[in-house]
Amino acid sequence: MNSINKKEIEKFSKIAEEWWNPNGKFKSLHNFNPIRIKYIKDNIVKDFNIKSSDRPLKNIKILDIGCGGGLLSEPMCRLGATVIGIDASKKNIEVAKFHAKKNKLKIDYKTASPETLKTQKKFDVILNMEIVEHVENIDFFIKKSSKLLKKDGLMFVATLNKTLKSYAFAIIGAEYILKWLPIGTHDWEKFVKPNHLIKISKRNNLLLKKLDGMKFNLLDNTWKLSGDTSVNYIIKLLKV
Repeated sequence: MNSINKKEIEKFSKIAEEWWNPNGKFKSLHNFNPIRIKYIKDNIVKDFNIKSSDRPLKNIKILDIGCGGGLLSEPMCRLGATVIGIDASKKNIEVAKFHAKKNKLKIDYKTASPETLKTQKKFDVILNMEIVEHVENIDFFIKKSSKLLKKDGLMFVATLNKTLKSYAFAIIGAEYILKWLPIGTHDWEKFVKPNHLIKISKRNNLLLKKLDGMKFNLLDNTWKLSGDTSVNYIIKLLKV
């Protein structure tokens, strides 16, 4: 059994050169990034009782799963964290390595999935952001991710709810009408309801600490936290 969906990997490998183009095929992810970074940083600082500083994550070991070109790995590194970024796409990892080197950032990138990562380390924080809707087997993926997390560590999972509204917004709207994403980026059948994701997590010693919706404001082109989880949502889980 494995978590890698080869079709999904091929799809993202074809557009790997676009990762760092803010107006390219990952434009929506660039818009989404500031709220993701703030959410992760604020929650880590709060849960680990970290004092305010320029590099608040300096003693935190983070594993960024499905890191793509490094859009989250890099800001986590800049905030002081020790970061390992993994992705099943070799092309994504090549892009991530090149960009980090160019920016003199020390990030350990590897072509791997949670079940193939060769490490004895356990991490303080695991990021599974916008990845679970692209894996082959979500139960197996969460199980293997959980095994890499320390007791009392945090896992963040951001994904899309399986609702008619998410189909209308994330596929019809974002892919076909607004052209924010290449057509075929998402498969609605692979979207996951929060209660299902929470159940899978609980079976793997991950308890829900927080559930938030994320909403896009078309008027000012920004994302904000919301009580509405019907399209995009993020959960914070504690390893017990």
